[in-house]
Amino acid sequence: MKRTLIIAALSIFTLSASAQKSEVFISGGKAIKGYDPVAFFKQSKAVKGADSLSYQWNNATWLFASTEDMNAFKAAPEKYAPQYGGYCAYGTAEGHKAPTQTDTWTIVNDKLYFNYNSKVKEIWTKDQPNLIIKADQQWPAVKVQ
Repeated sequence: MKRTLIIAALSIFTLSASAQKSEVFISGGKAIKGYDPVAFFKQSKAVKGADSLSYQWNNATWLFASTEDMNAFKAAPEKYAPQYGGYCAYGTAEGHKAPTQTDTWTIVNDKLYFNYNSKVKEIWTKDQPNLIIKADQQWPAVKVQ
């Protein structure tokens, strides 16, 4: 029993460590937990994508709610993909990768950002301009961690 628990713990650690090495935050095999990145801009809400409407970009599988959204993303993925690979914007500013919750999304200056949770989003929102500058500076080093 103890050996099984140790193996399980090591497996979880290994999976989370490999996920952190990705330039894009991937959960359940999908970028931004399977939500349509274009919908945040066009519908101003989180919309779950369909497995049948997927596109591979930046070593990640992106899902879309419509063919129109998928084609828009294919034409300009940098326009719609979240900043810092979908990792927490505040965490990136602090120099590390952190997972995110989809309901913490924000669009600032036509760029999509996510945060770890709603409390972190509150902190990030209070100083967005400075934290974005800091995260932009940190991202080249953080993305390869």
